[in-house]
Amino acid sequence: MHILAMLSTLWLSQTPPPPQPQEIVVPQQVRPLPGQLDTVPMFNSNSPEVVQKEGILLSTFPPTGRNIPSAHLNFPFQGRFDLFAHHIAKADPPENLRTLYLGVIVHNPTRQTVTVDILQAASYLSQPDAPFIQLPPQQENPTGSIYAGPGDRVMNDILRGQRQSEWPAQLVIGAGESQMLINHPIPVSTLTPPLNGRSTFMRLRSTGTVYLASMGMFARLNPDGSERPPNLQEWQQLLQTSDVAGPRDKIPTPPEQTTGPIIYSRVAGVQRGSVWRAQLTDSTGNLSIPEPGQAFSYALSTLLRGRMGTNQNQSAPLLVRYPDTAYEAHGNYGVQYSLTLPLLNPTTRTQTVRLAFQTAIKEDQLSKNGLRFLEPPGPQTFFRGTVRLRYNDDQGRPQTRYIHLVQRRGQQSEPLVELAMTPASRRLVQIDFLYPPDATPPQVLTINTQP
Repeated sequence: MHILAMLSTLWLSQTPPPPQPQEIVVPQQVRPLPGQLDTVPMFNSNSPEVVQKEGILLSTFPPTGRNIPSAHLNFPFQGRFDLFAHHIAKADPPENLRTLYLGVIVHNPTRQTVTVDILQAASYLSQPDAPFIQLPPQQENPTGSIYAGPGDRVMNDILRGQRQSEWPAQLVIGAGESQMLINHPIPVSTLTPPLNGRSTFMRLRSTGTVYLASMGMFARLNPDGSERPPNLQEWQQLLQTSDVAGPRDKIPTPPEQTTGPIIYSRVAGVQRGSVWRAQLTDSTGNLSIPEPGQAFSYALSTLLRGRMGTNQNQSAPLLVRYPDTAYEAHGNYGVQYSLTLPLLNPTTRTQTVRLAFQTAIKEDQLSKNGLRFLEPPGPQTFFRGTVRLRYNDDQGRPQTRYIHLVQRRGQQSEPLVELAMTPASRRLVQIDFLYPPDATPPQVLTINTQP
């Protein structure tokens, strides 16, 4: 063995292994989340996540007259709807550094002009817009300048009601015509490894029926060999002739299969639901805080085999989908949670109440009559995102805070806010966040009263 390798082996053998995480069990109640998803449809384009073969990612066009009818799901949009797209370009083979373009086409099949209002919109690349950098577990984010990853940054913008300047306030689409809503590159040529991703989210409103399709196409070449974006006609030709893009993601486990490992797979379809609004109350009509030294939690973004003892699956159902893609929009990427907590201190003493956002170990039924955490938390990052808190502080002053969170598997986390509630007092707290892509559900919102 080479002397350097021997020294390296000797050094490794003498280096103590990192401490094993210790499991911490917090005996407490986990409650299902009141309220429900609204009925606003969401165009959800997330499969295949890695796109290496040109084609259709998600088409809601009618199949009639198309070369490959099975690539089209025939779902018309009208009124309010959302669009979520999250895809990755990876050079294959590594020396093939062509730029992949993400295109979304909107078609007006009617005999009248249709206007599509672009209410909010944001799209970011992983490189250079929003790299996955190491950040503290919790920090104030008043200006939106703190993020890690494109999904985190996009949802941060949408939470603040923003529309990037590259989009107009509306598209006016003539009778029988089409326009490109998105024609964005995912470049890899300057990156090592040649890998890049793009996340996009839009809130839209149409005055009439429209069909949408997302597609992946490599840049076209100018006569001098330089790249150019595909044009509308080239996108229309791809939509007419192409099958679904590749390579395909893993086949999902059927929902009725309740044993063995589960594959959720990636979503390509139209989901029902964009916002989950909830008033967190009990039989008093308020939310009575826990007894001193006690806590209870509300489950967030629960999913099949991850219901945290609540028997509640919050995943948005899919109205249409491709047969080899996810059965539900597990994780609810892009869904806004708008939670109102009318806290009540029913006691005759001032109580200190803490609210925390936590990533307990995922379970379907709670095996130990409470939440399980790890100390230290696991190495995997399970949540990166910004939450908004609105409340009156202990001096009665209204506060609006944006707090960026990075949570690892099994992380208990510091409280988002601590409130001193006087006897018989009430305090209204509102919490909003959009569940970001690149996160792993479920999480919980915990209310704790200090002993």
